[in-house]
Amino acid sequence: MVSQIFQYSTVNFKAMSRDIQLKERWENVVQLLSNQFAEGEILDLDAIIYLIGVQELGKVKQTFKKDEKIELMHIAICRLLEPYGYYEFEFFDNDGWPHYKVKEVLPPLKAGEQAVLMKDAIVNYFLERELIN
Repeated sequence: MVSQIFQYSTVNFKAMSRDIQLKERWENVVQLLSNQFAEGEILDLDAIIYLIGVQELGKVKQTFKKDEKIELMHIAICRLLEPYGYYEFEFFDNDGWPHYKVKEVLPPLKAGEQAVLMKDAIVNYFLERELIN
């Protein structure tokens, strides 16, 4: 019984430690991008996803229409969730836009769970590029 409690406590502590680390890294990403793109005004999750879409498209100086902005967010989400096995890059079209195919349908998630998944994916994206540590 005591060993079961200890194992549960250890697992629970690791999860809490991971949550704290994710929160700190997320705050670093938000601060980095807010300072660079919003003159210090705090960017929200959607704005950060949009910026990643622009980065992935590679056309940072271009102005986009509303429907293109939605597509940019879709590109970012596909790219961010690719390492998790949900999407796979297929090709670039003639205009240079990346296309992804669904590998695995995302499970139904509550809004808070979606936000945590996306924040985790964004943090990993910035860690891969060594823009945060």
